[in-house]
Amino acid sequence: MKKNIFDLGNNIKLIDGYDLDFPYRTGTYVFLEDEITLIETGPSKSIPHVKKGLEQLNIDLSDIKHIIVTHIHLDHAGGLGLLLEDCPNAVCYVHPRGARHLIDPSRLIQGARAVYGDEFDKMYSPIIPVPENKVIIKEDGDTLTIGKNRTLTFYHTKGHSDHHFSIHDSLSNGIFTGDTIGVSYDEVLKDFNVNIYIPSTSPNQFRPRDMLESLERIKNMQVDAIYFGHFGAVRDVEEVYKQIQYWLPIFMELGEQAYNEGRDYRWLGQKMYEKIQSVLREKGVLDSHPVYKFVEMDCLVGAMGIIDYLSKQKGTA
Repeated sequence: MKKNIFDLGNNIKLIDGYDLDFPYRTGTYVFLEDEITLIETGPSKSIPHVKKGLEQLNIDLSDIKHIIVTHIHLDHAGGLGLLLEDCPNAVCYVHPRGARHLIDPSRLIQGARAVYGDEFDKMYSPIIPVPENKVIIKEDGDTLTIGKNRTLTFYHTKGHSDHHFSIHDSLSNGIFTGDTIGVSYDEVLKDFNVNIYIPSTSPNQFRPRDMLESLERIKNMQVDAIYFGHFGAVRDVEEVYKQIQYWLPIFMELGEQAYNEGRDYRWLGQKMYEKIQSVLREKGVLDSHPVYKFVEMDCLVGAMGIIDYLSKQKGTA
């Protein structure tokens, strides 16, 4: 039986949202504080899992005060409007560049349909608008106190998207990074002595220089833990920084090759996947392991973002 609630210490729980019906893809972080606070909702398809997890934690939906989304991509915030319908006392917090798209998600839906095509409805519907009076913008450096000994601080961290912030937690000295500094496969690989962290380069605001600048900003905070949007807590933070700085130039070099040779994102995604696949195989991870499906999906969407970035840079978008 798959585990759906993870105890991360410091009164933090993680509820598995089973994005795309997979465990260990996306989750909702829950702070068991004076003011119950969530970070990320996942897509609408995850909301039943989130509600079930909250019920198991004996949290009534009316007790939730704060819901934070690191950015407005649908795998992180697509279920926000749906969840808020059942949380009468909650408000949500978002980057200033994301607020209007939560209130009127029409452009967000249009953009996601362009990426995911016929799969969009199966993955992300419905997208419910968030009432304007429920939306609170957090600027860089703003704080939110949710308990006697716990204050959250918001830092704008571009690179994955322009509407992204990361949230530092004073109690755990950890930071919730969404997709800013990549994805972790630790949970799905927990039976192996393998740690893989790769940058999340999905369209359409990915910029490698900004991503590395955000990484340096987080690194300078000297945090003790990174709480990934995909998926879970990592305490060997130096290994995360090292791997993102390793993989990003490799992905960009492959992207330049794809662009110069007129290849499409599918070719690039396959080449990115093969690089990571070779590392996993060297570590003894069998080809039948579900991590390969995760990596393949992430590389394909990441390749779209790299090709989009290079096309804009070279004036051929």
